[in-house]
Amino acid sequence: MGLMIFGLALWFGAHFFKRIAPAQREQLGDKSRGIIAVALLLALVLMVLGYRGADTTFIWGRSPATTGINNLLMVFAVVLFGAGSSKSRLRSKLRHPMLTGAVVWAVAHILVNGDSASLILFGGIGVWALAQMTLINRAEPDYTPWEGGSIAGDIRLAAISAVVFAVIAGIHTWLGYFPFGG
Repeated sequence: MGLMIFGLALWFGAHFFKRIAPAQREQLGDKSRGIIAVALLLALVLMVLGYRGADTTFIWGRSPATTGINNLLMVFAVVLFGAGSSKSRLRSKLRHPMLTGAVVWAVAHILVNGDSASLILFGGIGVWALAQMTLINRAEPDYTPWEGGSIAGDIRLAAISAVVFAVIAGIHTWLGYFPFGG
């Protein structure tokens, strides 16, 4: 579990670096992007390895209801992730669609995985996303919503989200975590 917690700490640090230490990031210049990218990749690897190897305690079990709610939340999370770079009307309605998607993703995974490792990992990612939104809002209080979006953009977002959700479900199945119950 220590590996997973270290990965979470590295994830937090790499993402918060820009907001917490802007002068240091500016000193590094373009090198900071590469350093942060490597730190985030390492954080992901550590979180996955730590989670898969964690000695965990089960608090609640999966049920058909939590599985169904999880899947609905995951569809919504995928749409939110995609909305951040789409030309849909949804993009103009939310300031932080991708971070909101991360919170929805975290809640969905906590709901369906009722063990201590999941609470730490997914709860940590949810807390990170909420904290990131707060830091961005503080640093950039004068927010101008994106203007634009169309029905065609909404349709593209829905179609791409459906494909991405299917790929995610396929990867989970391949890894041995059948996302549709059973």
